[in-house]
Formats: sequence, structure tokens, C-alpha cells
Amino acid sequence: MKVDFAKLDRAFNARVLAVIGDTKKNFNFQWIRAHLPFTGKLYSVQINPGSIESIKALGVENYTSLLDIPEPVDYAIVSVPRGAALKILEDCIRKKIPAAHFFTAGFTETGTEEGEKLERELVLRAQQEHFQLIGPNCVGIFNPSIGVKQNIAQYSDMSGPVGLISQSGTHAINFSLEAQVQGLYLNKSVSFGNGRVLDAVDFLEYFGADPGIKAVGLYLEGVRDGRKFLRVLKEVSDRKPVVIWKGGRTEEGGRAIASHTGSLAIPRAVWDSAIRQCGAVGVDRMEELIDTLKALIFLPPIYGDRVGITGVSGGLSVAIADAFAEVGLKVPTPTRESCDKLLTFYTLIGGGYLNPIDTGNANRTELKRIMEVLEQDTNMDNLVMLISARLMIMEPENLQEQVELLSEIKERGTKPVIAITASSTLDEERMAIEITQKLQERGIVTFPSLERAARALRNVLDYYTFKKDTGGG
Repeated sequence: MKVDFAKLDRAFNARVLAVIGDTKKNFNFQWIRAHLPFTGKLYSVQINPGSIESIKALGVENYTSLLDIPEPVDYAIVSVPRGAALKILEDCIRKKIPAAHFFTAGFTETGTEEGEKLERELVLRAQQEHFQLIGPNCVGIFNPSIGVKQNIAQYSDMSGPVGLISQSGTHAINFSLEAQVQGLYLNKSVSFGNGRVLDAVDFLEYFGADPGIKAVGLYLEGVRDGRKFLRVLKEVSDRKPVVIWKGGRTEEGGRAIASHTGSLAIPRAVWDSAIRQCGAVGVDRMEELIDTLKALIFLPPIYGDRVGITGVSGGLSVAIADAFAEVGLKVPTPTRESCDKLLTFYTLIGGGYLNPIDTGNANRTELKRIMEVLEQDTNMDNLVMLISARLMIMEPENLQEQVELLSEIKERGTKPVIAITASSTLDEERMAIEITQKLQERGIVTFPSLERAARALRNVLDYYTFKKDTGGG
């Protein structure tokens, strides 16, 4: 079926939304409550008298038939028992709704003859009518700017530069929440579940053409038309970064896929090679997906693998050097000229200056001068500063100074600069989040661990190296 992007656009930017079949048993009307902040008109469709009273108490207008809603509907959320799914689809078609996501599950993913038969019937009717069916077995669309959500915990009234396409509803929701903590916000997201009518490739093409989306992330378990997917992936990757987390990389993960969304697993080596040739970045976990997207959006193009590091102390300087070296980045010694500059003010007691520059206690007040030396050092391509959440709790007055320092270096634009927040306790984690928010308000990329920072920097370097080698950067 050819995708109707005009219909998809109405759904992603809905002005009228209908929630069909939500009940108290479904986490106390989770779909209706999640959409109370919706900026458009929200309707409910429910026939159970007890549920209707509860829905009215939430301030939402209910109808016993979708067809009775007195205005055109742009997007429907379907949460009915499996046996009623086909009837609801027929009502959506008669109502001329352009698209719906079916939270309803129990189809091909069950491996049962009845589930497979019901899904075939659902797909056939949708295709016959060119209905844009998202799912089944998914949590659908997230557009925070208008309050369309996949879960009540998600944010609204704000928007970011990322588009996320996820076969898993749990991963789609978790990505939005974890990325928010890390200072990365979604523009649009979709969970497409079994993907029998609209697959990942359709949303990739749609997000690829969306000017508000600067980079696209995907969580995939499989693709139906590999040739088409790779063609569209190459086209989109030529215009904006695409980062893909592939589930089912192991034999055990591949078996789990079959019972989750009914997708076919793809051999790891084949997959990695194919997406690399298309210019996309492959990652192995949620954190790496978030970090790589964040680095691609906020960092300038990176072409050098040498890293200058400071802000560390003691054994941590060894750990951070190992973290960057283990992903194939270099932590070189400063030039002779830089060493001479450092020795004019650097206190050697309790510190070391051969990169990472160990500030110890004696040199913590010299961070500005140290960073300026690293910035001018011809042996360094990228700058990294570790900010201790523990020290910021004890010395909160120094936080703004460090924010200003990193902001000045970023604005000069001579070298990419990133920050790492180190935390161990709950109080330190809270401070790390505050540090992250302050830095990313200035467009400074921040990571919560040494390893995450190193891997993200490596991925971004590989991305721009590929673009340069193939004439795209």
C-alpha cells in the first residue's frame, strides 16, 4: 500500500482526537488521562455505562459510537478487545479518519492461527481503503508540542529536534523520558508494533522530509522490505543523521523478537555492514542511542580523534584515559609549548599535566587557564572537561563559572567541547541533572559517564569520517 503522507501529517498534528475503548482496568483510563493536556478537542468512545460516568468525571465528552462524534477526527487511539478491532476499523473508515494506532494486541505476535487470521483481515481492510493503520500492538504517536502522548508520564508543551521510530512501545516511552533527563527532546515519535500496514521505512521517509526533525533515531527488530528500507535509509542519511539501535543481535534476542512483534531476525554482520554503507550509525543500547543523537545534534562536525581532558583527579584520570582509548580515540601528551605554559602556574603536588590533566586539589582554581592551553594545543582535536557533582554540591558558586568557561570555548568554535558529570549518590545525581540542564541550555553536550562520552564521540567521528570519505561532508 502506498503511504499517504498527507493523512499521516493530519494524525501527527491532530486537532481532533478520539480515544476508543479506554477503561478503568486499563491503568485507570490511561489513554484519556494521558491526553488531558491535548491542545485540540478530545473525545471518548465507550459503551460501558460505568466507564462513561468515570470518563465524564474527567471532563471528557463521550459517545457510544465513533460515528456520532459531531466533527471530523484526525487521529484515533484504539484500545478495544481483539475481537472488536475489525468493527472499530470499519467505523474509522466510515468516519473518514485518516489514521489510527491500535494499542490492541493479540495478533501475529501470539503465534496463534486465530491471531494471525484476525491480523490478516485487519490489514486487508486497511489496505483496501488506504487507511493509515499504525500497529497493531503499539503505543502510537508522541507529539509533545500538541500533547499527543504514548504515556501519561511524558512531557508536553515543548519540542526538540529528534524524531524517534520504535518497534517497541516500552522503548519509545523510555527513550522520551531518559532523553529528557539528558537534555534531549523529541519533535515527534512513533511506536509501530507489528507494523503490518505502516512499517519503519514509511515513518523514516516521513520524518526524513520533516524540517523540524534534525536527526532520526530508530529501534528496530526487523524490516519487511530490506531493499526499500536501505534505499530510503540512504536517501534520508544523505540529508540528516540517522542512528539505529537493532534489537535481536543475539540468537536469544532473535527468539524473543518473534513473540514480541513477530518480526524476522537479521544476522548481525549483514545488518551492520548494510546500514554503515547507507551512512547510518549503528548502536547497541538505549543510552548509546540517546548519547549519539545528542552529540550529532549539538556538536560541530568532528574529524580528529585526539582528545584533551581535564577536571579529573587521581585514579579517575586513568579511568577516563582508558575509556577514550578503548574506543579507538587518542589521548596524546600536550606539545612542549603547552607544557611550558602549564608549568608557569601548575602546581605539581597532587597533580599531573600530561593529559588527562589531573587538577588535584591544588589546581582546581586554574581550570580556565588549563582549558585555554588545551584549546590552543595543536595535539588536541576535541576538549573534554569532567565536572564533579560532589564538588558542585560543596562549592555551588563554582558551577556558573564552569558553565561560562565552557560556553566561551564553544562560542569561539575552535574545537568541539563536551562535559562529563560524575556522580555516585542520589544527591549527586540530582546535581548532575542540574549541571546538564545548565550546560545544554548553552548548547554544550554533557554525558553522565566516561564510557558514554567516549562512545558517543567515537560514533560522531565515524559518522563524519564516512561522510567526508564518500563526498557527503
